[in-house]
Parts: sequence; structure tokens; C-alpha cells
Amino acid sequence: MTPTAPRGQPAIIQGGMGVGVSGWRLARAVASSGHLGVVSGVGLDTQLARRLQLGDPGGHLRRGLARFPFAGVAEQILERYYVPGGAGTRQPFRLVSLGSLRPATASVQLVVAANFVEVFLAKEGHGGAVGINYLEKLQMATPAAVYGAMLAGVDYVLVGAGIPAEIPGLLNSFAAGRSGSVTVGMHDSSEAQARVVVDPASVFGASAEMPRPRFLAVISSHILAGYLARDERTRPDGYVVEAPEAGGHNAPPRGPLVLDDAGEPVYGPRDTVDFDKIAALGLPFWLAGGQVGPGKLDDSRARGAAGIQVGSAFALCEESAMDPSLKRELIDRWFAGTLRIRTDTVASPTGFPLKVAQLPETVGEQPVYEQRVRNCDIGYLRVPYRQADGRIGYRCPAEPIGTYIRKGGQAGDAVGRRCLCNGLISTIGLGQRRRGRPSEPPLVTIGQDLSFLHHLASSPSRCYTAADVIAYLLRPGPRDGAQG
Repeated sequence: MTPTAPRGQPAIIQGGMGVGVSGWRLARAVASSGHLGVVSGVGLDTQLARRLQLGDPGGHLRRGLARFPFAGVAEQILERYYVPGGAGTRQPFRLVSLGSLRPATASVQLVVAANFVEVFLAKEGHGGAVGINYLEKLQMATPAAVYGAMLAGVDYVLVGAGIPAEIPGLLNSFAAGRSGSVTVGMHDSSEAQARVVVDPASVFGASAEMPRPRFLAVISSHILAGYLARDERTRPDGYVVEAPEAGGHNAPPRGPLVLDDAGEPVYGPRDTVDFDKIAALGLPFWLAGGQVGPGKLDDSRARGAAGIQVGSAFALCEESAMDPSLKRELIDRWFAGTLRIRTDTVASPTGFPLKVAQLPETVGEQPVYEQRVRNCDIGYLRVPYRQADGRIGYRCPAEPIGTYIRKGGQAGDAVGRRCLCNGLISTIGLGQRRRGRPSEPPLVTIGQDLSFLHHLASSPSRCYTAADVIAYLLRPGPRDGAQG
């Protein structure tokens, strides 16, 4: 029997991972089991456009677009991107527009529709709860993305990688049928910030009230938890508290950065979360990072938590959208004892430490990174800045170094940066095809503790399902010296 968390909260939250790794199939499988399935909200416009260009096998995206409330917009998206039977394997994908502070109406519509479709498909055919995960660092796309997810009836919105203080207000505005906006920080400028606004009435010609999803802030410190909780304008409905063991991006260590002999960041006492202080805030919270195993759920509740969030175990299951060959390579190397997962402090253009799997033919390997031609044609991590002539420009430390310097960036900030946009979307088999040179190589991020594979992937096929993960997480912990 599946236990329920206190106050009707989910016991298990499936992490929203990468660009499309936690897609609608995975979220639907978890939600159907009575837990919180979460889709990643990063880059859904590019994924929708590229999958349509591949012919939309199974017709799932077209089925979702057929349910989009604005039929004329759905038709325009299909006319622009859908290729019956799929484009040729050497045909480069048609790109979507780069994000900006004042995006074109068609760009906003595509983001809204893509988020709607992903959540609609994840919620289809069951009564379970579905969430969507966003990154605070990707502020320019957030209002349109959130609006699309809310149109599809998303139950939870999770936001991390920063201080998501404006998300409650954004959800409140859209729920009331009003326009929504967030602040976007300007880099190296006397103008400290700008705003991105989405007015549904202007974009679609109509607006209406709709249910407000719950908001969970993804944090790594009780200090941030207290800061967000002190004002109703910033207060979330709960927290996901990530430890440094969590996969993907991690919060940097508090205080001066210290690296160990392997070049990885050292976390100390200042990074320890005081769970009593979080519990005292009176909001539910879930523990994330190193929470895979029998008894972990009970342990989390003993600390006052409502449950746990788990990512890496779900990232390698059958319903995950990670390229199957990458899953198999990663699992085989782990069993062989040859897999290395490194917390890289410079790989991500965000400046946050990133856990990168060192796999052949991926940009986690230095020779592959060095051979890749740098470009910035997806641009989710571009940041706005004020140019000398007063106009707004956009730059990313992972773009060509010469271009970055011409835009006022420092060369040292660009060294070692990986293009997460191209690398992560290649991890789900949607990498750009480059004429006259190799297609974009993948970038695989995963947590460092994969010991769960002993229990979940011990068969010769190395395959397991989301249901297997949930059953494993619900097993009682070892007692009296027994092994779990």
C-alpha cells in the first residue's frame, strides 16, 4: 500500500531533470502511481519544434496541440514546424527564436503552447498530481512557460537555481486572469533590472481566471527558506531542500570556494541545513539528494519532512527520455567501476556547480569539449546587458569567446564553459545536425551516488521502470542489522 504524506502532500516527488529527461511519459507514470510526477519546463519550445520536425511519431504532440485552447495558434505552430514523415537525418532542425526581454508574439505563443502540451500529456488518463520544474536563472522565459503549464491545469510549480521570490505573485496574477511578470537582472549595467511581461489578453486575445497551482521553492539553506517565508508575497507553499549530493546544478558552498585534490568544491558546516528551523516555518518540505533507498522516506519524516524528492534513479529508468544508448553506457560503466561523475565548478554558464558524467563522445570529456565549435543558437542561458549605445544586448559565457569579449564579457569567465542548451537537448536525442561537421554532442548530468543500480538494474537487460523505483523507495529500511 502506498503511504501518503501528512496533510495530503505527496510522499515522493520525482525530480524535474535536465532538458526533457523528465518528460511527460515519466511524469505520467509517477503521477499514475499516486506520487508527484514532474516534467522539466526547460526548453520545451525547442523540444516541441524539433519533435514536430521529426514527424511527431505516435501523434502525441498533435493530440496535445488539438486540445490547446487557442486553435489558430496551434495551427500556425504546425504549419511552421510539422514535417509529415519526418525531416531527413542530415537536415538541420529549424530553430526557434532566441529569448529576449521583449519577445515576438509568435515566440511567446510557442512557449505557452509547448508547456501546455507537455503538462496535458503528463496529466492525460489519470487523476494524479503533475508538477513542472523551472530554473530561476531562465527568467526571460518564465512567465510564458508558467502560463502555458497553468492552462493545462498543472498542480505544482517547482523553481530553484536562485531566489524565486516572484513566483507566488506570478501564479496569483495568472490565476486571477491578469498579466504576469518577473524581474530580470541586467548584467554590468547601471540599470539593475528589467521586466518580462506576458499579458494573455494581448497575446491570445482572451484571458480568464484559472486554478492556482501550489508553488515549491527548491532551496539548499534554511536561511533562504526563512527569507521567502517571512512575506506573503514571496511565501511558497513548501520547499524541496537539496543537499550537495543532488544531481544537476548544486548551490555553491557558502563562503570562499575551496576545491579538493580532484578539483571539486568542498562543502562544510555552513552548508548544513537546520531542518528544525525549516520545520518551524510551518510549511511542508521534502528532502532531495541522496534520498534513494529503503527507509529514506521514513528517515525524512523523522526530520519533519513530508517526504523525499528523487531524481537520478528516475533519470535512468525506461520512461525517462534520456537517449537509451547513454543510459546503457552510464549503467554499464557504473557496474564496471569505470564511471566518473565530477562536480564541475566551471562547466555551467550559470556559475553554479554542475555534476557531469564523464562519458565517451560527450562534452563531459575534455577532448570532445575542445573539438566542439562553440556557438549559441538556442540561447536559454543568455543574460541581458546594457551596451555602450544604450541598447540591450545578450551574451552567454559558453558562446564563442571572441563574441563574448566583444560584448563586454571577460575571457576568463568563458574558459571551460559548456553549452548546456545544445548539450542537454542532445542527451534526449534532439541534438542539432551541423552541415559539414559533427552533430552536437550530449552532456549528461546525474547524481554521484548510483548505488541504487545494484537493486534496480541487476538484470542482464539493465532495464527498470518508474514503478520499480517507487517500490524500492517504499521498502522499509534495514532493522537489527538486516540488509535492505
